Amino acid sequence: MTERVAERAAVLGYLDGEPVPRDRLDRRLARMRQGSRSAMLPAVGSPEDRQLARWLTQVILTEALCEAEAAARDLPLDPRRYARLDHQAAVEYGSINAAAFQRSPAVRAVALDVTAGVGVVEAELRRYWAATARPVPARWVLRHRLDGGPAHRLGPAGALDLPAALAGALVGAAPGDTVRVTDRLGRHEAHVVEVLPAQELCFERDGPGLRTRLEAAARRRAFAHWLDAARADRVRLVPGLEHPGDPRQPDNHHRH
Repeated sequence: MTERVAERAAVLGYLDGEPVPRDRLDRRLARMRQGSRSAMLPAVGSPEDRQLARWLTQVILTEALCEAEAAARDLPLDPRRYARLDHQAAVEYGSINAAAFQRSPAVRAVALDVTAGVGVVEAELRRYWAATARPVPARWVLRHRLDGGPAHRLGPAGALDLPAALAGALVGAAPGDTVRVTDRLGRHEAHVVEVLPAQELCFERDGPGLRTRLEAAARRRAFAHWLDAARADRVRLVPGLEHPGDPRQPDNHHRH
């Protein structure tokens, strides 16, 4: 029994039946506690600290899984040590997958490889565009001041984004013009920096950019599904380092 407890203490989890050393977690936690954001971390030994360890375990095991997969596929690795996702991509991936993707070149390499064939068919692209596309009204970029106060850059802003009196005064204005108008808010003075003309619906103009965004989202979904299946098949967790959302572990305080 003592040997089993000692083995458990030294193991982070199992990948393809082989132990992943616990010291990968210990080193990562130590670096975090020595870093510039250490004051934001939960107190050592608290339930929140144990949840942090569980979350970080999932990140590390995801990295280890993709390191093994990248080696098996003989994939070239991105030389960047860190690659930041935008907010939408991070939300779509979820915190664990996003953290692993941003930190691990192996995760990024596997993501690229397993989603290489993912795309959006033309009919789906056109249906999405038809359901979401809207004409773009004329917009202005302004240097605006109110009641003689300091000037601030404003825009691009359309008529519905501006006070009605100011929007009316801007009709027909050209770059370099200055318009002045008074309403219940006060005296507006707006110098026109740029005029962006209205744009009608045009699939040929919008389609390429929309395809890029939809295909990126589809690849993220496909990779997240691949990771879920691979972790379920190849990763085994150990007591005390369960998934942080597992309702059976004692520190999961999320209740419905």
